[in-house]
Amino acid sequence: MNDLSAAWKTHEAELRHWVCHRLHDAAQADDVVQDIFLKALRQGERFDALHNPRAWLFEVARNILIDRFRLAHETVALPDDLPALTPETATVDKLTACLPRVLAELSAQDRDAITQCDLQGVAQADFARANSLSLSAAKSRLQRARQRLKARMTQACQVQLDSAGHVADFVPRP
Repeated sequence: MNDLSAAWKTHEAELRHWVCHRLHDAAQADDVVQDIFLKALRQGERFDALHNPRAWLFEVARNILIDRFRLAHETVALPDDLPALTPETATVDKLTACLPRVLAELSAQDRDAITQCDLQGVAQADFARANSLSLSAAKSRLQRARQRLKARMTQACQVQLDSAGHVADFVPRP
């Protein structure tokens, strides 16, 4: 415990300054510094055996800050006067009615890739593992399936694009 006390007395001010500089908030910096001290305290005799306690303390600080930044989800409030669907987005939303029928017309492999990755939100890496594929093979499979879905939807639902390449109109399929 003597090594922890000595290291803390030597490096606490520098550590607090470093954390505060990155957070721009003294209260949050104090919380992080307290977390660092608690982690060091939990190390017990292992802390005493460290060759470079300063490096260890700063590494812990860096990891705590990374975790905090990852968890911080900034949100932006939508304005009250946000317009309803534009005609273009309304058309695209209606086009989703064609999706089940066209999706059923794709090969099982294409349908599975699109259903899992695009509709169910399965990560491509997880899809690759589940199908015994490399990540690049899974990405290629999904990209080709999306291209075939687009071509099939364009043909089957008679999708018409405007001059900018956006969906302008289509013929719904039952």
